[in-house]
Amino acid sequence: MDTRLTAEQDEIRRTLRELLHKRCGAEELRAAVDSPAGYDPALWSALADQLGLPGLALPESYGGVGCSVTELALACEETGRALAPSPLTATSVLAAPLILALGTEAQRAELLPRLAAGTRTATLAVPGPALAAALALTGGNSGFSAGGGRAGGVQARHTAAGWRLYGQVDQVLDGHSAGLLVVAAHTGGFARSRTLLFLVAGDAEGVVRARQTALDATRPQGRVQLRDVAAELLGTPDADVLPALAALGDTAAAVLAAEAVGAAGRALEKTVEYVKQREQFGRAIGSFQAVKHRLADVYVQVQAARSAACYAAWATAHGELVGGLALAQALEALRVAAAEGIQLHGGIGFTWEHEAHLYFKRASGDELLFGPVHRLRAHAADAARLFEGNEVTV
Repeated sequence: MDTRLTAEQDEIRRTLRELLHKRCGAEELRAAVDSPAGYDPALWSALADQLGLPGLALPESYGGVGCSVTELALACEETGRALAPSPLTATSVLAAPLILALGTEAQRAELLPRLAAGTRTATLAVPGPALAAALALTGGNSGFSAGGGRAGGVQARHTAAGWRLYGQVDQVLDGHSAGLLVVAAHTGGFARSRTLLFLVAGDAEGVVRARQTALDATRPQGRVQLRDVAAELLGTPDADVLPALAALGDTAAAVLAAEAVGAAGRALEKTVEYVKQREQFGRAIGSFQAVKHRLADVYVQVQAARSAACYAAWATAHGELVGGLALAQALEALRVAAAEGIQLHGGIGFTWEHEAHLYFKRASGDELLFGPVHRLRAHAADAARLFEGNEVTV
């Protein structure tokens, strides 16, 4: 593994950082999360038009840039630094790879170019608490079911006119605004029960959506109600959905790890800047040995998480499955960096007006969506057979 950035990767990082510095400052961030969509459509268009960000990891044959997951992770490290609210995670990390992996050639040709161009957004509609299970991040997903009926979730029914979906999905990333929904639904009844994925237009008849309050406002979430909605099966009836979701989970974890590392690094930078300026007893508090030690510990943890995230991004592109472990380390580093930042900012760090709490909420919100750190690690240990003969329990 060569940790040096190529000229192309360095250009992606530099250009994206400059754009986000100009277009996603503190005021712009708060205005975006308070908008109905939860993000700035103009910024999303700029990311798509100037950088091709939505299609960065999609093949050129479908309108993408043709880069690998490594470049997407590198880009997400920069969006993580700025906590930039955008449909990138839902569209390019979750939905588009599933369409590429499972979709028919006609579905790919119709949907992927628009997703790559950023003219349409998409999301994976799996109940928020079940997302980590569906993606096999906290355990195997062989027992995962999209639910349906009284159990909640979504039920699919095949009729002479095609597939119909009914049910409700909560805590869907960008579920209130995405133009395309990739819905996990339960079908086949009890005896032949299975989970399939379906394509539903966000504005289809019978779709009722609303934005939900989320701990992390920079990751807007929505409730999706499907009231006997016409849907198109993604791929073929014999598509192997659960393995595809598990493969997506490891890739998504690697990208999310890079994003969390970017946020952790920026939180640490902001804290270091502050302790150099804040004076107490006639000297900057950053000169106190206790403060230096605390920040040094955070720095070591962030750098270790960055190394793990870099390796995961490279390894994922080469067929290795280490994304979950890197995500655990990155989320822990972000939580520690954000908590120390709040503490060392003193009274101002606890205020709503300051940015410090946004980083802490990102760490906590991602753990709620993608799995707590201890369960991510336990599953990684089980998958690696680290404790062979001794079951890891949570």
